[in-house]
Amino acid sequence: MRSTGDKIKKGIVWILLTSLLLCGCGDTYPEAFTAPIAEAGNKPRYAAFFAEDLCVPEGDVADNAIKVADDTTAGLFNLTKNKTVFAKDVYKRINPASLTKIMTALVAIENGDLTKTIVATPNVGSIESGAQRLGLKEGDRMTLDQALHILLIHSSNDVAILIAESVAGSVDRFARLMNERAQMIGATGCHFTNPHGLTESEHYVTAYDMYLIFNEAMKYKEFREIVNAAHYSSSYHNADGTEVPVDLHSTNSYLTGGFTVPEGVTIIGGKTGTTSAAGHCLILYMQNRAQEEYIAVVMGTPDAEALNREMTELMQRINN
Repeated sequence: MRSTGDKIKKGIVWILLTSLLLCGCGDTYPEAFTAPIAEAGNKPRYAAFFAEDLCVPEGDVADNAIKVADDTTAGLFNLTKNKTVFAKDVYKRINPASLTKIMTALVAIENGDLTKTIVATPNVGSIESGAQRLGLKEGDRMTLDQALHILLIHSSNDVAILIAESVAGSVDRFARLMNERAQMIGATGCHFTNPHGLTESEHYVTAYDMYLIFNEAMKYKEFREIVNAAHYSSSYHNADGTEVPVDLHSTNSYLTGGFTVPEGVTIIGGKTGTTSAAGHCLILYMQNRAQEEYIAVVMGTPDAEALNREMTELMQRINN
């Protein structure tokens, strides 16, 4: 958890940034940021200093070494050189599935106390049938740190509700925090209505937003440690105090060995997402042989095989 002083300082910075953006101060990027919400016809302006450390594609960026399917949205961003290597439909509004949980974790880390014990309400049972869940019941309790591990490693949707209600008091209030934070980091093409990513009509992102959000979340060592873990073992307590063991494996097959990582590539962290509306999605933070850092995102593939094939193409490209 960040100290109150740190939060105040960060809040002041956010206010200054927001004021400058709204006023249009400084040089602007009239084209580079036109696409995030192009479908809505709205073209935001950004001060130059705000985007100087970001990859900012003006549209699709072709690369002859990378080929993805027509329905896939994908991007490859060199963070070390602030260069977009590849971009396809990265400003298109799409369903994020459980990539949503990256924003959930970011908001929770910045606003919550990781050591605090949080308690489930009856709302944890509201997750739709068939969705990934831990199986929480009213009165179950764990620390926020445990909840974040389960959220990101196992992608448990009921734990997302536990976190949201514990941090903000309700899912709706937590979603407002998610949207406010997204705007502050320049992710202007997204809108969140829940903390888990199950399909709702007004819940959407762009692949570029996911790059921005993941890049921001990876600045926190707590987040980096969790999304690099292939396995997590712990225990929580139910309402009557009985200990409930947890032994979970990551949904990220590049971490667990289900998918092969190309030679010379080091995976630093990642998050998966899958729903019928979103297809199969994956975002990875990785390094090449030269220690350059990259974010790769693939969204909307029809199955895990296609996701593996297309993400591997992006990963192979970083050592070329």
